[in-house]
Amino acid sequence: MTQVDFYILPEDNSLEPLLYAARLIEKAFRRGHRLYVHTPSAADTQALSDQLWQRDGSFLAHSTAPAAPGEAIVVSHLGNPGQHSDVLVNLAGTVPPFCQNFQRIAEIVPGKPESRSQSRENFRRYKEKGYSLKTHNIQP
Repeated sequence: MTQVDFYILPEDNSLEPLLYAARLIEKAFRRGHRLYVHTPSAADTQALSDQLWQRDGSFLAHSTAPAAPGEAIVVSHLGNPGQHSDVLVNLAGTVPPFCQNFQRIAEIVPGKPESRSQSRENFRRYKEKGYSLKTHNIQP
C-alpha cells in the first residue's frame, strides 16, 4: 500500500518549501531511497536543482532530465518518472496521474494558511484512493 506523508511547514513561513524539500530529499537519499521530485515548472526545477547542488557541507548529485535508469535523484516538471517507483516528492501542487506507481509519496504543505487548500484537496484524493496517510508538523 502506498504511504503518503504530509509535511506541514510552520505558519510563520520561517521555512521555505524548497529548502525543506532539499532537506527531505537528502534525508531520504541517505537512507538509500531513489527519488523522483515532481515540480510545477521549469523555473522550480532549476531552483530546486540549485538548492541540491549548494547544500551546506555537501551536495546531492541529481538529474533534471527525464529519469534515466539507475539515477538516484531526478528533479523534473515533465511528469515522466521513468522507472522510479520508490519515493515521489510532489511539489507540483496537484496529485500527479502517475502517483500510484510509488511506494511512498511526500507532500510538502506550505506555511501560509491561505496556500493550504490544494494540500487539503490532495489529502482527500489520496484518502479516496485508500492510501495510508500521515501528517508531520515541521519545526524550523
